[in-house]
Amino acid sequence: MGVTVTDPFQREHPDPLAGADPPLVVDRQRIVHSSAFRRLQYKTQVFVALDDDHYRTRLTHSLEVAHLARMLAEALRRAGVPADPELAEVVALGHDLGHPPFGHAGERALDECVRLHTDGREGFEHNAHALRTVEHLEHPYPDFRGLNLTRVVRECMAKHSTAFDRPGTHPLQDGRPPPREGLIADLADRLAYTLHDLQDGLYANLIDPAELAELPLWSDATAPRGDSDALGWRSTLRPTVDRIQTRLIADAVAESCRRAQAPPAAAPAGAAGAGVALPAATEAQLDQMNDFLLRRLYRNQRLVRMDSKARRIVRDVFTAYVSEPTLMPPRYASRVAEQGAARVAADYIAGMTDRFCLREHARLFDPAMDV
Repeated sequence: MGVTVTDPFQREHPDPLAGADPPLVVDRQRIVHSSAFRRLQYKTQVFVALDDDHYRTRLTHSLEVAHLARMLAEALRRAGVPADPELAEVVALGHDLGHPPFGHAGERALDECVRLHTDGREGFEHNAHALRTVEHLEHPYPDFRGLNLTRVVRECMAKHSTAFDRPGTHPLQDGRPPPREGLIADLADRLAYTLHDLQDGLYANLIDPAELAELPLWSDATAPRGDSDALGWRSTLRPTVDRIQTRLIADAVAESCRRAQAPPAAAPAGAAGAGVALPAATEAQLDQMNDFLLRRLYRNQRLVRMDSKARRIVRDVFTAYVSEPTLMPPRYASRVAEQGAARVAADYIAGMTDRFCLREHARLFDPAMDV
């Protein structure tokens, strides 16, 4: 019996508008021009987007992931491992379209609310919601819902997996590993958030630069500073991060090439990302840096307090919408009969920016607020 081969660039709906340009050019354009992509500029990465103009937002994070994904794919291709840099970049641009306001704190609050109001039958996960966004919620074309992205891009998004991302149930979850470009985007995501969260933690004075010496990944990349000592850590931060990034990409290419050349039986058992990975020693050093960030940054009192406020705001707004769906815009309230108040409220809140959600909370609960 023959194996059915699915066209990776197939689209779910007939789409004459997609025929003029190469498929991935169309996909990139549709993602970048989507409302969901634009709203990422005011969504939290680690620090609430209103805190400061210089911290990463969910949009700048997506751009950094896309840059790293393309770099890694190009390096792998030069080394003889088949990889499409354009596909890796497009997947990375779309990977966080489903993030709600206030980062992972907002996501946890939405998940708890949806589960509570559906007796545990449903939840909220930003990776699954990214697919819902590109397949249903975005509606720029009158002939079909969604952006009608190619199958391979949606498959990579459906199977996106990191410590903060777990693939949700979806028809494209077929039990097979993601395409290599999806694995590249997964690794690029990990590298990007580790390196830029560390930088933002330093800028926010929540990380003591002297403590970084305990991290081999950092100390190995730190060059003698000489006369720059008088300028402090800021004078060497970018060169150090660049050296770490260069080393991580080189190590990932070397390990991925080794695995690509190894017989199938030699692949690590149960390793979903066996084809694109870091060597064990480098992986351990990256884990050490992530553990450091967990202790020194993510659990810092300032961020914990901010996350607590964010969860309360999301819960309050969600509860108000479920109790009285007409508080939502008519285009959302009209879906409640078919999709349920909990899912529609989650859809609406997930699309909000940090500042819009704060204003909406004030409109709903502050008697002095002009509605």
